[in-house]
Amino acid sequence: MSIRVLVVEDDTMLAAAHQELVGRVPGFEVIGVAHSGGEALRFLAARQVDLILLDVYLPDMTGLDVCRALRAQGRTTDVIAVTSARDLDVVRAAVTQGIVQYLLKPFTFASLRDKLTQYGDYRRQVTGSEPTQLAAQQDVDRVLATLRAPGRPAQPKGMSEDTLAAVVRTLRATSAELSAAQVADDVGVSRVTARRYLEHLADQRLATRSPRYGGAGRPELLYRWVT
Repeated sequence: MSIRVLVVEDDTMLAAAHQELVGRVPGFEVIGVAHSGGEALRFLAARQVDLILLDVYLPDMTGLDVCRALRAQGRTTDVIAVTSARDLDVVRAAVTQGIVQYLLKPFTFASLRDKLTQYGDYRRQVTGSEPTQLAAQQDVDRVLATLRAPGRPAQPKGMSEDTLAAVVRTLRATSAELSAAQVADDVGVSRVTARRYLEHLADQRLATRSPRYGGAGRPELLYRWVT
């Protein structure tokens, strides 16, 4: 089931852009767009929402005011702040209101995709089939680190950080197994280069590898991100 998203942004062009970008991330669905805090609260009172992409500066109230109203009503809907606000006090207040992530404008699609992918991983851990009681401190750390992880594992000498991050994003964007050729096409590198990065991720146990047997010759290796 897709994660239901409400986009709250007073600029209509930006709101449409955010809606389009979220729609490009597998597992996420924008079910509404609000252009003010009041409109957002009315929508949330009528519809079930999993995640809010929330601007801080709105025409009738701040995004933090929206969060305060939600928490006062006992609503625990997750929030990602998508804003140009760089004031440290705003960031601190966002944390106190339970905002799970903070994305500064202007941002790239890759940055938004990373945030949503991290949130999706977190949500699967806290709402999946795992026990509701965590056994140890390391289990708590693992769940919380999902939201804070940069999504870019360290690369060995000779590997490009940007290319490694692109390969990771491609794997994390789908639950299907991918071949080196498919990853190469998505990232824009040669198949040999993609295979090298995929093998590194598999060696680090961040991705699985499995053979696919077909015609004559060596089997093709398929890779999947470990969630």
